[in-house]
Amino acid sequence: MTFTALNLTPAVLNALPSRLSSPTRIQNQAIPAALAGSDLLAMAQTGSGKTLAFGLPLLQRIEKDNSGIQGASVQGVVLVPTRELAAQVNAALQEIATPMGIKTVMLCGGVEPALQIAELNAAPQLLVATPGRLLDFIHQNIVTLNKVKHLVLDEADRLLEMGFWPDVQRLIAAMPAKRQTLLFSATLPAELESAAMALLFKPVRIEAHEKNSVVEDIEERLYLVNKGSKAQALIALIKQHNWQQVLVFVSERNAADALAKKLIKAGVSVAALHGDKDQTARESTLADFKAGKITVLVSTDLLSRGIHIDALPVVINADLPPNAPVYVHRVGRTARAGENGLALSLVCHGEQDALAAIRQLTGRELALNELDGFPVTDKPAEAATTGERKRAPRDKKANRRSNTKRSIKQFKPKAN
Repeated sequence: MTFTALNLTPAVLNALPSRLSSPTRIQNQAIPAALAGSDLLAMAQTGSGKTLAFGLPLLQRIEKDNSGIQGASVQGVVLVPTRELAAQVNAALQEIATPMGIKTVMLCGGVEPALQIAELNAAPQLLVATPGRLLDFIHQNIVTLNKVKHLVLDEADRLLEMGFWPDVQRLIAAMPAKRQTLLFSATLPAELESAAMALLFKPVRIEAHEKNSVVEDIEERLYLVNKGSKAQALIALIKQHNWQQVLVFVSERNAADALAKKLIKAGVSVAALHGDKDQTARESTLADFKAGKITVLVSTDLLSRGIHIDALPVVINADLPPNAPVYVHRVGRTARAGENGLALSLVCHGEQDALAAIRQLTGRELALNELDGFPVTDKPAEAATTGERKRAPRDKKANRRSNTKRSIKQFKPKAN
């Protein structure tokens, strides 16, 4: 099937980049439903083309809404959880919007507000925004959303979580109740589904792929290693395979910097990316990685959602995420747009609960393997395997002896 079979107007079809020849599964299913004006809850794997699945019908309907209107107000809003994803989505939509005469503006933190205010003066019809900056502009009466007809929540499950949900609710309250709402995500935990459905009116539900599933083109390998051996194991794997581009995920900002320093000492070209970096540094680092100027990028989950890196061959979890859906998003940075990819995870005994949650969510076996040269000497916590307390009997006796002492002199060692 081609895009011409999806009821898209000549204006949209003529604006499509030549590299886009045929729609993906999610595009094939979502575009006609969205063009019909239905609310959507659409689930599809990472890298499956969700941006254009909501973007093409959104642009077509904005073009129709704004026909003949001078200085049209904001008609559509796309909400995303991170600055990096906002930039990517905005660039993808702008490539098609500009030839159609539709103005888009990206609003996110980390950018000088005056620059974004200047762009807003051009009367854009479409905003791609992170919730915090958009809400800030609404409070300052810089932006009004009372004419919005189309709302998209990209990476909807993340936006429904408590960190974003209050701001999202305030933004929705600033929009007309009568509007089209499209929710797109690769994962949707059961506990968030009721919140998602409450935003929608008689929605069409689309599951282009099994919910919470991992792309079949991703080869997953998991290695059991000592917690203290992870950095050396990572270095050994990178040097052994001579990978030219590797995205490494860690769960904490401090861990990203610490791991990057160890890789630098090992002679690996590396940079760290996390929320403590300013926006200019983040954009520059990501651009250098995409351009192949950096071999290894160590990142927090800032890059786990939606970010596209052409033909990224390898993703490595230096530690498992405590939130199981994040695993699906992390490994989804590879094997995008029909490419093959490899996802490695370095797992220690202390991460067994996280691994069990990931196995349950994805329905995959995810067997643990040995890594040559890195024998596991750490032992599982006794309490986790036997239910017994870890402390040895002699430690208890030592505590009892200490409890009987009443003077500091009694703690002094005896003379030999």
